[in-house]
Amino acid sequence: MIDARPHVLHDHYDVVVAGGGPAGLGAALAAREAGAERVLVVDRETEAGGILLQCIHAGFGLHHFGEELTGPEYAQRVLEAALDGGVDVLTDAYLLDVGADRAVKLLSGEHGVATLDTRAAVLAMGARERTRSAIRIPGERPAGVFTAGLAQRLVNLHGVLPGRRVAILGSGDIGLIMARRLTLEGVEVAGVFELLPHANGLTRNVVQCLHDFDIPLHLSTTVIGIDGRDRVERVTVAPVDDHRRPLPDRAWDVACDTLLVSVGLIPENELSRQLRLRLDPVTQGPVVTSAMETSRDGVFACGNVVHIHDLVDFVSAEATLAGHHAGLFAAGRHPRADNVRLQPATNVAYCVPHTISTEREHTVYLRVRNPLERCVLRLSTPDGVVVHERKLRYVVPPEMVNLRLRPAVLADFHGDALQVEVLAR
Repeated sequence: MIDARPHVLHDHYDVVVAGGGPAGLGAALAAREAGAERVLVVDRETEAGGILLQCIHAGFGLHHFGEELTGPEYAQRVLEAALDGGVDVLTDAYLLDVGADRAVKLLSGEHGVATLDTRAAVLAMGARERTRSAIRIPGERPAGVFTAGLAQRLVNLHGVLPGRRVAILGSGDIGLIMARRLTLEGVEVAGVFELLPHANGLTRNVVQCLHDFDIPLHLSTTVIGIDGRDRVERVTVAPVDDHRRPLPDRAWDVACDTLLVSVGLIPENELSRQLRLRLDPVTQGPVVTSAMETSRDGVFACGNVVHIHDLVDFVSAEATLAGHHAGLFAAGRHPRADNVRLQPATNVAYCVPHTISTEREHTVYLRVRNPLERCVLRLSTPDGVVVHERKLRYVVPPEMVNLRLRPAVLADFHGDALQVEVLAR
């Protein structure tokens, strides 16, 4: 990757972006293209690019670039585009605070503690993995328990195998990809154990990473114990009932020296909480308008810090929207207010953005709570009047549903709230 650190840190920036992954870099470039003269990206890693740097498998960029790329190739493209567009990138640095006047305080080894005047800020800090302690797996505390992302970093960036016989708890996408990656490196994968009655990763990853390599997937099953003094020796797994409670009398032991935990991501929102932004209790990310503006004027958010995405291409699309409006805000053009609230209803866990306008085109992202075949996505008023419907072949919780709404669809709607639901046909 390119060393993108600026030689000079200016006292004033039109837009400052927290996070140098694809979301942050995309937002920064969009802000520049919207007219912001000085844009700074602040990233805590030594190299910008985010989690993509360790994702050496292909499958990125089909929507955004129109071709299939590896993670590092995608990261390189967005970084080069940002640098060519005049964006400053400061690595090995932390954004500590955004003041009431949007003055930004940051910390870096190169510049120490600095306070910068800025007109708009974009939060693009990404997400982190849930750990063993987050889901309270009982048992001993031996070496050999890793999150799937940490194992991916060890293998792909440092050339170190986490173990020789691995069990994987959870069927998130990183866990599925690591099942294949470790198998290719000669590691035996004993199985993937998923608490839910369905896989929690993309269908293509279940097929390409598990089925194609004959790796067993045990649904409605979880780890109820870890055994081993110095190193993991075995894990105890058990099926669960309809309420996801383990059934110990049907448990069995799986011999292994390593347990990978792949049980989901959590938006990295410590800064959002510090800024007292309004958060969505389901996504655990900021509540945002159709311009990706948070509950605080001039502070925008995008990417996995708002909600967890399936594809980096969608992250980039969302980042472009947030950065564009941040650039306009820095130029004194405040985003027009939305006039419709989106309310998740039957079988819908959440919608992003949380509000829209009947005057502009929007892409609404949503996730369902339960799988469903031959269904319909419906927008209706709180009193049941149907405003828009779209037929869907199937929906599953791991795969985000995208709905493009044009002003013509809402031309006859004059309320202030729309319910979003996914129902069987």
